[in-house]
Amino acid sequence: MTDKVVVITGGSRGIGRAAALAVAARGYRVVVGYASNKDAADEVVAQISACNGNAIAVKCDVAEEGDILELFKAADKFGTLGALVNNGGIVGKSGVRVDEMSAERIQRVLAVNVTGSMLCAREAVKRMSTRHGGKGGVIVNLSSVAARLGAPNTYVDYAASKGAIDSFTVGLGHEVAGEGIRVAGIRPGLIDTDIHAAGGEPDRAHRLAHMVPMKRVGQAEEIANAIVWLISDEASYVTSAILDVSGGR
Repeated sequence: MTDKVVVITGGSRGIGRAAALAVAARGYRVVVGYASNKDAADEVVAQISACNGNAIAVKCDVAEEGDILELFKAADKFGTLGALVNNGGIVGKSGVRVDEMSAERIQRVLAVNVTGSMLCAREAVKRMSTRHGGKGGVIVNLSSVAARLGAPNTYVDYAASKGAIDSFTVGLGHEVAGEGIRVAGIRPGLIDTDIHAAGGEPDRAHRLAHMVPMKRVGQAEEIANAIVWLISDEASYVTSAILDVSGGR
C-alpha cells in the first residue's frame, strides 16, 4: 500500500473506471472524478473498498474550473498526489461535418477535452513539481488515434481536441521534466466503451473492427494496463511520449 494518490477524471465508466480499479489494485489511493453519474462512481469506490483499497468519488465537470479546484482540494485531504490521469472527455454526435457543427458543440468539446485537461494538469503540477516543493509525479493524458486519423465525416472537432492533447503532452513533458514530473499520452484505438453510444453509434467499435490489423476491438482494461505501467517506476525514463494502444490501427 502507498499513500500516493491518483486522480482520475471521468473515472466512473469505461477507461476511467478500468484505470481506477487497476491502479487501486496496485495499492494507490484513488480519487474517482465524475461529471454526473454519482451511482456509477460510488460503485467503483465500493468495488475498490471491497478489495481493501482506498478510494473516494468527487463530482467534477472538467469544463468548470471551480469543480477542478474542488477535485484537487479533495485529493489534498486524501493523501499526497502522485499521478493524474486526464481521462475525462466527450464526443458530439457522430457523422456531422464541420459545416454542420454549431459553435456551442465545438466550444463544449474543446472546453472538456482540452481546457479541462490543461487545468487539471496545472493543478497537478502545482502539487507535484519540485519547483513548488512537491515530490514529483506523473501525468497521463488520454488522447485518441483520431488525432492521427482526423476522423473526417465523423467528428473532426473531437479529433482536433485530441491533436491538441498530443501537442500539450509533448510540450508539458519538456516543461516539467527537470521538476520530477513525467508526462505521457495514450492514444486508444477502437475500444469497447459507451463513448460510441454518446456519439449516437453504440455499435461503432464492433462495426469498424475489420479495419484494425488485429481484427478486434480493444477493451478498457487494456488501456488501464498501459496507464498502470506509465505511472509506475518501470516507465521512469518515459516522458513527452505518446503510446498507441490501438491494435495497430
